[in-house]
Amino acid sequence: MADAGDPMLPDNGNPASESPAVEVYAVYGVEPEVQAYAMAKYSRSSLSMKESLKEISQQKAEKFLNTFYFQYGHRSIADLAHLALAIERLSILAAIAVADEQRWDGQERSTRYQDFRQSGYFTPDFGEDGEAGRLYRDAMKQLFADYEGLSEKVFGYLRDITPKPGEMKQEGYERTLRARAFDVTRYLLPLATNTSLGEIVNARTLEGQVSHLLAHTHKEVRNLGELLKRAATSPAYNAGLDGLRDLVAKIGELSPELGARAEQELLREVKVAPTLVKYADPNAYERESRRELGQAASELMRDAKVSTAPAVDLLDSDGLEIELATTLLYEHCHYRYRQLREAVESLGEKLRREIIDLGLRHRGKHDEMLRGFCAGQEFRFDILMDVGGFRDMHRHRRCIQIGQGFTTAHGYDTPGEIDASGLRANYDAALKRAEGVATTLAGRSGVEAEENSQYALPLAFRKRTLFKMDFAQVVYIAELRTTPAGHASYRNVAYAMYEAVAKKYPALAKYFRVADVREPIDLLKR
Repeated sequence: MADAGDPMLPDNGNPASESPAVEVYAVYGVEPEVQAYAMAKYSRSSLSMKESLKEISQQKAEKFLNTFYFQYGHRSIADLAHLALAIERLSILAAIAVADEQRWDGQERSTRYQDFRQSGYFTPDFGEDGEAGRLYRDAMKQLFADYEGLSEKVFGYLRDITPKPGEMKQEGYERTLRARAFDVTRYLLPLATNTSLGEIVNARTLEGQVSHLLAHTHKEVRNLGELLKRAATSPAYNAGLDGLRDLVAKIGELSPELGARAEQELLREVKVAPTLVKYADPNAYERESRRELGQAASELMRDAKVSTAPAVDLLDSDGLEIELATTLLYEHCHYRYRQLREAVESLGEKLRREIIDLGLRHRGKHDEMLRGFCAGQEFRFDILMDVGGFRDMHRHRRCIQIGQGFTTAHGYDTPGEIDASGLRANYDAALKRAEGVATTLAGRSGVEAEENSQYALPLAFRKRTLFKMDFAQVVYIAELRTTPAGHASYRNVAYAMYEAVAKKYPALAKYFRVADVREPIDLLKR
């Protein structure tokens, strides 16, 4: 029997194996930065969360964050402050830029479940070029008219070939077929189409996102960076404000003194990240690297013709320096990876290292390396697909994505229903008109003429993206994106990814649970 001085007995006299009961509780009603401060105190104080929150004010949090986050560089503190933001009436082009963040969580308006006829469109700043503005607006009106007309015709075609089951309600039947029709007609929606999205991010991710957007090539996206920064540092929208005002008014009727106190406590303005995002500036590292790497890619390829390639190309292994140099250039041109790699290989070791140096020359003290330096993954796919399908694949942020810009250089995709319904001539005419407008706008002399022209491109046009991942992510994408309820565009891409891996590693094919995209699908199953 142990005596009172036995080290195996804690102060409370209980055996050491009987540890104090674990306490777990959710926290609600705390500003994000105050919550971050309270959590950060776990490593700097013995206080519990409840004790910390009782003694912390917004002013104390701001003082703490200014010291430890900005002066001492303890960046992980901002991971603890999570913010919910709504971004409404931005273009699809800008939404792609906003969502291009690996640590991002959010949702965007769906081109399947919503009719975009009344959404409107974004008009870039054409300055004094009135002719360009008129050409652009006429093109937008025509594309939306084409979208509306095609939606009705495709819906009629799908209804004709898909009888309604007796047990299915007419409303559900039509809603399902319209969703399928929108899957087809979304190919005509221009990148200028207005959309909306919501995001939930931590403050460190938001700070990096804002800096990235502020350095973007497109003015709309740079403005969005400013708006996100302002939203985080300005009073937030309070969804319960009307009810709280009513409550404060009733309290004031009973007691003016209590009413004033209730107003101060319940109706005070809350800023979700007044400290952590206020110093976010344009990322000069990204901006300068983009300029120099773009110039290097142009000089290396010297206007070479883009070689033909499969839609999905599983790449061979490279030496690390070759992969880094090729990937750094890939984002700044429209060439396929294999074509770039061949040119990079021919340079020799010295020039390859100069390209890598370009990717690091402007890196500041707190800058993460460019995404192009995320290298060494076993499975790397060079994928060429329509922009609409890319938007779906873009959500897979567990893999590394190196995207090229929007262009007409790779042509456009045509869904099978267009030919089957006899609408190919109308479809081609709409896309050729849009391509002509984009080409004309790109040739204008205004500021950012090339960037502004991209808004006129419909989602049917193809875009090239390099996807890097491990085996588990290949399996995940192949299994999720080949399901019959999915869009034909990404179903085909995901199945081609599976086929490429199965060909290279036959013994691994049995571990994929994919749906064969060649099998007919039931249009009424979603």
